Amino acid sequence: GARGTTEVWDILEEVIREHPVMLNRAPTLHRLGIQAFEPVLVEGKAINLHPLVCTAFNADFDGDQMAVHVPLSLEAQLEARSLMMATNNILSPANGDPIIVPSQDVVLGLYFMTRERVNAKGEGMAFADIEEAKRAYDAGQADLQARVKVRIREVEIGEDGSRREKYSIIDSTVGRAIVFEIVPDGLPFSLVDQPMGKKAISNLINASYRRLGLKDTVVFADQLMYMGFRFATRAAVSFCANDMVVPEEKTEILARAEEEVKEIENQYISGLVTNGERYNKVVDIWSHTNDQVAKAMMAKLGKRKVTDHEGNEVEQDSFNSVYMMADSGARGSAAQIRQLAGMRGLMAKPDGSIIETPITANFREGLDVLQYFISTHGARKGLADTALKTANSGYLTRRLVDVAQDMVVLEEDCGTEEGLVMQPIIEGGDVVEPLRERILGRVTAVDLYRPGSDELVCEAGTLLDEEWVDTLERVGIDQVVVRSAITCKARVGVCAQCYGRDLARGHRVNQGEAVGVIAAQSIGEPGTQLTMRTFHIGGAASRSAAVNNIQVKTGGTVRLHNIKTVKHAAGHLVATSRSGELTVVDEVGRERERYKVPYGATLQVADESPVEGGQIVANWDPHTHPVITEVEGTLVFVDFVDGVTVQSQVDDVTGLSSLVVIDPKQRPAAGKDIRPMVKLVDAEGNDLNIAGTDIPAHYFLPSEAIVGVQDGAAVGVGDVLARIPQESSKTRDITGGLPRVADLFEARKPKDQAILAEATGTVSFGKDTKGKQRLVVTDSEGEQHEELIPKWRHVNVFEGEHVVKGDVISDGELNSHDILRLKGVTDLAEYLVKEIQDVYRLQGVKINDKHIEVIIRQMLRKVEVVSSGDSKYLKGEQVEKASLLEEAEQLRKDGKHPALYEPLLLGITKASLATESFISAASFQETTRVLTEAAVRGSSDSLNGLKENVIVGRLIPAGTGLSYHKDRRRKRMEVAMEEEIKPELVAEEVEQAFKEALNTPEVE
Repeated sequence: GARGTTEVWDILEEVIREHPVMLNRAPTLHRLGIQAFEPVLVEGKAINLHPLVCTAFNADFDGDQMAVHVPLSLEAQLEARSLMMATNNILSPANGDPIIVPSQDVVLGLYFMTRERVNAKGEGMAFADIEEAKRAYDAGQADLQARVKVRIREVEIGEDGSRREKYSIIDSTVGRAIVFEIVPDGLPFSLVDQPMGKKAISNLINASYRRLGLKDTVVFADQLMYMGFRFATRAAVSFCANDMVVPEEKTEILARAEEEVKEIENQYISGLVTNGERYNKVVDIWSHTNDQVAKAMMAKLGKRKVTDHEGNEVEQDSFNSVYMMADSGARGSAAQIRQLAGMRGLMAKPDGSIIETPITANFREGLDVLQYFISTHGARKGLADTALKTANSGYLTRRLVDVAQDMVVLEEDCGTEEGLVMQPIIEGGDVVEPLRERILGRVTAVDLYRPGSDELVCEAGTLLDEEWVDTLERVGIDQVVVRSAITCKARVGVCAQCYGRDLARGHRVNQGEAVGVIAAQSIGEPGTQLTMRTFHIGGAASRSAAVNNIQVKTGGTVRLHNIKTVKHAAGHLVATSRSGELTVVDEVGRERERYKVPYGATLQVADESPVEGGQIVANWDPHTHPVITEVEGTLVFVDFVDGVTVQSQVDDVTGLSSLVVIDPKQRPAAGKDIRPMVKLVDAEGNDLNIAGTDIPAHYFLPSEAIVGVQDGAAVGVGDVLARIPQESSKTRDITGGLPRVADLFEARKPKDQAILAEATGTVSFGKDTKGKQRLVVTDSEGEQHEELIPKWRHVNVFEGEHVVKGDVISDGELNSHDILRLKGVTDLAEYLVKEIQDVYRLQGVKINDKHIEVIIRQMLRKVEVVSSGDSKYLKGEQVEKASLLEEAEQLRKDGKHPALYEPLLLGITKASLATESFISAASFQETTRVLTEAAVRGSSDSLNGLKENVIVGRLIPAGTGLSYHKDRRRKRMEVAMEEEIKPELVAEEVEQAFKEALNTPEVE
């Protein structure tokens, strides 16, 4: 009967007491997909899971299944409790932010209680302490959102653990005071004195973890959750159709857009624009309109005019439920509200092209049949994509894990002084990623000095924590050289100093941490959130191209980087270089804004000149590419044959005639190999040279260039000789999302790749071959480097121009192999990290740079031997870098010449198959091939990585298994020392042990 069940319960209680169990939710995409918990007995047939760990498991309560594993052995229980317990996994290994952050209802509840309402009940009351404020709220005398005065107690905890109590009367709301009651000692009130959206709550938990440690934070997060749920219930936020407010301005905005579209249609009919331009402009207009409607809608939803108790009209954030849900970060986004109450906007066809007639209605107004049909069309494709995406993302993760699996932290410090230069990422006037985000938790590679003086701020080998980062920011340092996995000199694995902080624990990384697998999981896990193909995201790609000036946002000093300019007769400067950049720095010398300056832009400012915010410092014509003269003189046309190489056109609108160079394919046979050019001569008719060189000023004109000057005209420095329409460089489809990341990691050669200069020097054009043009770069020693470029490629450089090795000569996608060959490892690392981060940033995913760097290190494992010296390697052989360096060290000791090598970049699949261990390679892909080749070679596998050991069923040499392997090795050594070295001992292990024996005294 009833007594029996209670006994069963008691026995069960006894059995499970102090015995953790492990829960795992099906797609285990990162290590937080398996965590250990203390079980609690409950009635019913379902597992009850704590809401705060749902984010990590990506679980929800609609029928998800989880597996329960029981660790049996004592060691297993110990590891489950000390390493895998949910309370120990507060921070995400991918970015170091808290991962047990409340979401959904909890956020809404906390947000609602920390908002402020003008004229709420009880406004202006004063309370002796938080308890009293709470009583007033419970009695219904004061509203949560009422602004009141409350006396609160804040505690400051010093470095040494000393506590200082401080009482003060704050002017805040009742709700914020109630929240502050559960905030642990040591955190200031200012952290909760704001509407607590998801971001603010995350900061609060982060601050708690950094200042007070793990235990307090876990308890605090739990209390936050209970409070959030309780007050979300009290708030009773719900919404109805009337909450989706459609702005009145919508009709007017739409009418304006219709007008503009009609205007463009007319231009197209009268032949002023091509069909492609018309389509792009229409799409542009509609995406712009969509943004305007959305702005109007958010302004309408988000603000409310109310009368305060003095009778003045004031504006406050509205209490519209839909707005609150989005603003707090609980659910929904501006983009979703836009579809509810703005306009649905442009839809894409399944092939990714945009249908140029947008859906102007929204869900509140309802869609008509056509609009509904177009909508369904897009939605179905979305579902099909999701299925593909999951599979692709899983495969990417698998390749990443495979390439990085044997990256383990094996030594403390490799002692290198190399590193990567970190700067804030600035695009246009926005700081996309500040310096502090990029260097937090990294180790400095060189001493840092205060800018402009020789005062040491921070010495090499310092792990930069939050305090250091603040210090550096205060001093105004805007670039830091930090150690990186890519430059780490460790033979196997990576050293702790080069890796820096273990993001999931918040301190320096421990030996034996499997950083490779963590990196792979951190990059692969958000993969499912990345889109499959990005459509030209609402024409955003084409819109950014139509920028035609630089307008600075903040005042400061202008600096020009890498720009060659010539001074025009009218007094302004004209840029004559391609990769120029203009930055604005503040009075400390910190970079605030960074802009690209295209060739032919007119600059209104010189280097180091002051500017005000809002000033336009440069402008250019976005639709054409000019050819600019750098000398003054008289023009002579060469090889201009009307009807053969050029034809004259009369502009309908202006009535001016101009010459257009005919595309070689369309020319009559006589003009196929003739290249029209403009040369400059002085008054006597002699060729003029480009300033400072002995190269004549000849400007070859590419096909379709429009020449606006007359033969024999006098021109001055900086004048435009011809314009090349931008339509000629067709807009390439940007592969975004997952395929882009995969392409970068696989180091694939892009379709139309950019052509880079092979050397530094002066450009000239040699004799053309059939279908190719010959470009010659003459370096300072007078040596010539030739490149053959297809005729149809548009070449950016002109005769006599100076290029630097690695400059872009013909636009296109950059090829990572070229960057490595011409610019070296650090430039390659910078490029790959930036490109990969751009994709993730677009989706709002935060991943720390070091994970990407760990993968890049693995892609650079192999080198190609350039000359063999006295080594055993052959020229052109591909070798593991570590073994080559080891041999080189040996040869140097004997006074012989080591092999010279060039770094090689392998894609992740190739790198995985090329690893030393054949067991790991065979378990990855192409098993038969790998095994037959290994058999033919007679390879041996020393079981160094993780995968090999899993396959043969040993403990892995990482984490707690690392000490086990070291111990076994040591015991084997001792036995071997006693009874002479036995032959089955692997030579490498002996070497390893000797090294360890030699290195022990040096450890501090």
